[in-house]
Amino acid sequence: MLTELVKRSMPLPPQSKLLILGAGFSGQHVAALARKLGSNVLCSRRDINSPGADVAFDSVAKKIPPLKVLREVTHLLSCIPPDPNGEDPVLTTLSAHLKEMPLEWVGYLSTTGVYGDRKGEWVSEADNPQPEQSRSKRRLSCEQAWEASGLPLQILRLPGIYGPGRSALQSIRNKKIKMIDKPGQVFSRIHVDDIAGAAFHLIHLANKGQRPQIINIADNLPTTNTEVLRFAASLLGIGVPPLEPFESAAKTMSPMALSFWQENRRVSNQMLCKDLGYSLIHPDYQSGLKDCLDQDK
Repeated sequence: MLTELVKRSMPLPPQSKLLILGAGFSGQHVAALARKLGSNVLCSRRDINSPGADVAFDSVAKKIPPLKVLREVTHLLSCIPPDPNGEDPVLTTLSAHLKEMPLEWVGYLSTTGVYGDRKGEWVSEADNPQPEQSRSKRRLSCEQAWEASGLPLQILRLPGIYGPGRSALQSIRNKKIKMIDKPGQVFSRIHVDDIAGAAFHLIHLANKGQRPQIINIADNLPTTNTEVLRFAASLLGIGVPPLEPFESAAKTMSPMALSFWQENRRVSNQMLCKDLGYSLIHPDYQSGLKDCLDQDK
């Protein structure tokens, strides 16, 4: 909940300006926190008429924010995914401008998919990436390009993102669920509030000189998809379908859906929560879904 986030967070330093590129679901939550804290923030979307857009940025159409805006940006968060060739649209379009900006902190939202399949074992930032899916290979390529940029960078690796209006509750309500039984299969996830909270926490630590380059942003409880769906259904007082073996369900899955079930890992948040001292607002899916229910109302 934004109120709780504001209580826990500090505004950006005076005279700071945050630019969020590709401000969709996650980026808009970071922007909402910044605004509640009284910080100066601008969001880009491809179309200036899109919800939440303050400036337009479209690498394909070569639309970039006004140079006057760019020259004032001290903090930058990129939420933009790779292009089909595995290149980063921000770096390919704005690289020369980035070097001229008074940047104190740059955040890049990536994915824990770069770790690949770990057969249900834990992964941490110390583990070398082993991406298997094409989209994860493209993402790792972008991470490496950002690392080579020389900018004051932190890469935030995210698992499955959920939050108000975009959670298992919507799947239950819309009756678009399958209770898929795949023994041993778990997923990690993160509530969008904790993406915003962690980003601000990391910015302030970076100002004090504590700036690890790669950080996993995940909750404490990797778990099965069926557990999450059952809990969501119980909150709504709705029943769920019977379990269906994965082998049977896989026959009708889209290639994208199937790819998610081909990887199994538990994402460690020890660096974020123990080493860097961030306290999760929603440490597990139960807390997160209860918040989603309250916010959806």
